[in-house]
Amino acid sequence: AQHPYLRTMENAVLHGQAVARVLQQLRAKGFVPDAIVAHPGWGETLYAKDVFPDTRLVHYCEWYYASEGADFGFDREFAMTLDDKLRIRTWNALHLLNLQNCDAGITPTQWQWSRHPEAYRGKITVAHEGIDTERLGPDPAANFTVPSGPSQGLMLKAGEPIVTYVARNLEPYRGFHQFMRALQIVQQEHKTCHAIIVGGDGVSYGRKPPEAPNWREHMLREVSIDPARTHFVGKLPYEHYVRALQVSAAHVYLTVPFVLSWSLLEAMACGCAVIASDTAPVREVVRDGENGMLVNFFDYATLASRLRDALARQPEFHPLRAAARAAPTGLSTSAGLDLWDEVIRVAGHAAQGASLEPSPMPRTAAESDRSNPETLGHSTFRLDGKTIHEAAPC
Repeated sequence: AQHPYLRTMENAVLHGQAVARVLQQLRAKGFVPDAIVAHPGWGETLYAKDVFPDTRLVHYCEWYYASEGADFGFDREFAMTLDDKLRIRTWNALHLLNLQNCDAGITPTQWQWSRHPEAYRGKITVAHEGIDTERLGPDPAANFTVPSGPSQGLMLKAGEPIVTYVARNLEPYRGFHQFMRALQIVQQEHKTCHAIIVGGDGVSYGRKPPEAPNWREHMLREVSIDPARTHFVGKLPYEHYVRALQVSAAHVYLTVPFVLSWSLLEAMACGCAVIASDTAPVREVVRDGENGMLVNFFDYATLASRLRDALARQPEFHPLRAAARAAPTGLSTSAGLDLWDEVIRVAGHAAQGASLEPSPMPRTAAESDRSNPETLGHSTFRLDGKTIHEAAPC
C-alpha cells in the first residue's frame, strides 16, 4: 500500500511523465521552445529538462511549506499533529526538486520569497504579476444589486454603511471565522449596516469543518446575524465583484501568514477603507494608519471596533482611502508582464553569462525603504518595467 505522505509525490511523477510525453512529441516534430514557464507545484515540469535540456525553465515559486513560522500551526484553534508536521516536510521534496531543476524562479512578494530555502533565493526574482488597475478605481455613484438570497434584488449604494469581505472560498485560512464573529458584534450595535460576503463554499486551503458541509454553515451555527443584512453572494463575475468593492464603506481582509491575495490589492485600488490582519504578507502592502488599518488576526473584538468606526465616520477615512488607492498604482498587469518578460529573457541567457544583477532585499517590510511609492512592500525592485533586481540571499 502507498504511504499517505507520498501521494502528492506520486501524483507529481505521473503529471511529470504525462507532460514529458507531450514534450517528446513536440521535439519529434522539430519544435524546441525558447522557454518553458510553469507553476511546478503539481509536478508537470519535473522532467522538462530531460526532454529539452537547453531550454530555459522558469518556475512560479508560489510557496515553500514549513511546519512553523508561517501558515501551518498559526491558528491554535486548529491544532496540528506530529503527523501533519511530518507530512508537510515530505511535501517539500517536490518543491526542492523544482527549485533545483529550474533556471530561474519568480514569486510575487517579498514574504513568499523569504519562505524559500536560503540556498535557492538567489534564483528567485520578486516580480508581482499585477492587477487590472485600468478597470479598478473608486466610483461614488456605484451600486450593487444583491443577486440571490433573502434580499435578492436589493440595491446597495456607495456611501451607505456596507461591510465587504472577499475570499476565493470562505475558510479559516482567510480569517472567515474571525470575520463572522466580528460581524455579529457590528450588527448588534449598528442596526442599518449591510455585509456583502463574496466567496464560494469550497476549500482552497486547509480542511473542511468536521461537522458541517462548509465553513459558511459552520459559522452560521456559531454566530447570530441578520440574514436580511448579510448577503452571501458566492463567486461573482469580475464586473460585479468590482462594484461590490466600490460600494464598500469598510473592507475586511484577513489571512494567516500565507500567500497574499489579489483581492487585497484590488480592494485598495478601488479606494476601500481596508481593515486587515497584522500578518507578514499584509504588512508588505498595508501601512497601519496610512493606507489601511491592521488588527490582530485573532482579535475579532478590535476588528469589530474598527469596522464600527469606519462605518460611522466615513468622511474621516477619505485620506486613508486615497492612500490605499495610490498604493498599487505601479502594479498594473502591463507592468507585471514587463517584469516577467525580463526574467524569462535573462534566464534564457544565463548559460552565456548574462544575469540579473543581484540586489540585497530587506528581511521585513519594517527594514525597507518606506519612501518609495513605486515599491510593493517598500522593497528595492521597480514596478515600472524599466529595471528589476533579482533577490540575493539575506
